[in-house]
Amino acid sequence: MKISGFSFVRNGVKLYYPVAESIQSILPIIDEFIIAVGKSDEDDNTREVIEKINSPKVKIIDTVWDEKYFKRGMINSIQTDIAKNNCSGEWLFYLQADEVVHEKYLSTIRSRCSELIDKSEVEGLLFNYKHFWGDYNHYHNGHGWYPKEIRVIRNLPNIHSWQSAQSFRYFDYYENPRQESGHRKLRVAKVDAEIFHYGWVRPPELMQNKRKALDSVHWGKGKANNYYDKAPKEFDYGPLSFLAEYKDSHPQVMKKTVNKISWKEKLQKSGKPNKYRLPHKHEKILYKLISFIENVFLRGKKFGEFKNYVLLKKI
Repeated sequence: MKISGFSFVRNGVKLYYPVAESIQSILPIIDEFIIAVGKSDEDDNTREVIEKINSPKVKIIDTVWDEKYFKRGMINSIQTDIAKNNCSGEWLFYLQADEVVHEKYLSTIRSRCSELIDKSEVEGLLFNYKHFWGDYNHYHNGHGWYPKEIRVIRNLPNIHSWQSAQSFRYFDYYENPRQESGHRKLRVAKVDAEIFHYGWVRPPELMQNKRKALDSVHWGKGKANNYYDKAPKEFDYGPLSFLAEYKDSHPQVMKKTVNKISWKEKLQKSGKPNKYRLPHKHEKILYKLISFIENVFLRGKKFGEFKNYVLLKKI
């Protein structure tokens, strides 16, 4: 059994993505890691940082992002597929550049892949998620954040990155995966492992830069530039007391990154949110009420949760 890892990135270091840590976190259980590295700005050295991992398993594909696909996140999906199409494993392990796997889950993941390799009805593996916010000690446990997602898929040509590369779907016609019809959700099995998502943990000024970069590939560069030219230069995370506190360990590959946090004094520990900005979803009364009901009375089950998969419960 061969497992390939794959991902994509552009301006990763400049935008504070833990891309090297992400790759390194799963290297022990994969046979290769294919990453599509988009041509970055002159002040970014993402490619060099990935090269310094110095592993024969890591293979870089240089790409150029076409701005005509800078809407609805389509460019993210295209770049994901470029990396996927160059993988040679039977199972493909996808990590975005801000996602890291704790070493305590590695043997479980590989064992699950081995267990299911001959069960062709299983097209992917479903992981739990922990979404960190503001720093490495707080995370979202409320309504509105996806609790699970597909991160291991079979190496089938009809499986493609879906929408803004959050997940995957099976397309009837693999030559044209950007069409609006002719696709279905993947049939997946659970794996008892968790993805650590650090996409909302970075210095406030870089968090705002990252939001601008993401919105550029969803709205288009013009609209994003116009909006952020008028927006505050630093992102306001709001009171961290609104979130759950994390007291366990982080992946070993994240140790240096966690220890070098330099923006603690800019974070608001408690109190009321800034009334002069739009509230974050988790700060709204309705979402706080729904989260309370879900966590206290429903044992974490989510109201109206969108599931981009079909779970095979008996496998």
